[in-house]
Amino acid sequence: MSLPPVFNRLRLPVIGSPLFIISNPKLVIAQCKAGIVGSMPALNARPASQLDEWLHEITEELAAWDRAHPDAPAAPYAINQIVHKSNDRLEHDMAVCAKYKVPIVITSLGAREDVNQGVHAWGGVVMHDVINNVFARKAIEKGADGLIPVAAGAGGHASVKSPFAMVQEIRQWFDGPLALSGSIASGGAILAAQAMGADLAYIGSPFIATHEARAVDGYKQMICESNSDDIVYSNFYTGIHGNYLKGSIRNAGMDPENLPESDPSKMNFATGEGASAAKAWRDIWGCGQGVGVIREVVGAGDLVARFASEYAQARQRLLG
Repeated sequence: MSLPPVFNRLRLPVIGSPLFIISNPKLVIAQCKAGIVGSMPALNARPASQLDEWLHEITEELAAWDRAHPDAPAAPYAINQIVHKSNDRLEHDMAVCAKYKVPIVITSLGAREDVNQGVHAWGGVVMHDVINNVFARKAIEKGADGLIPVAAGAGGHASVKSPFAMVQEIRQWFDGPLALSGSIASGGAILAAQAMGADLAYIGSPFIATHEARAVDGYKQMICESNSDDIVYSNFYTGIHGNYLKGSIRNAGMDPENLPESDPSKMNFATGEGASAAKAWRDIWGCGQGVGVIREVVGAGDLVARFASEYAQARQRLLG
């Protein structure tokens, strides 16, 4: 099945994943100008009124780019919505997205028919992230257009399942848009995701170590100095299992090898417990296992250019 028209402007089959706390308009705009989908969580805009300002900035900047570069227009952008019941901003943030007719909405932590219908009403596309085949089916049944299998090794909240297992199981019954997430940090890995059956690669951690990312210098530097052995999988910080940099856990005075289990029912991203969740993502740094190939902080456009070059080289190697 071909991708929806919204993806026609991509110069590389990549979605830059929404990074909690870190993604901002500057990074989104740079990603879109480079030819990949740029995205950010709606909840990164704090207070809530800032979301309108940010979407205005993104739409105006990308429109100006398109006027100046008609032969290389910007890729579309996406906004991530946490649809978990704890998000008391969802109605407000969806109304702002409707105002700007956000091209792509990435939904997480639950699947809701009303949210999907709302996005479709303004002509948008919904991509829903999932950690297994059961949740994938539920998302499509409730009206999502596409899926993002978040496989083992992905940064932040991730599955324990192999990307091979997830993609092949989903492709047995679903032929719609599929963006694979999990340790993808090179052009060769992007091509491998497509060879597996995905349409797109979903890449997050490498973009933390970019000039545009809203991450502290220590976070960016730790990514450049780490590899897959420096990642720990735990649910202690937000109630849902995710991958984090061991160094940041040690810096917080904890033993990354002996973290207690957390109660997932207490997860809250917006209010109450959300304060501790936000603090976790600020001080305990999420990162995927693909980090070992990231060795310097660069501009987002330069990173995409590197991916594109590696992607072309990988294709050439396969062609012989």
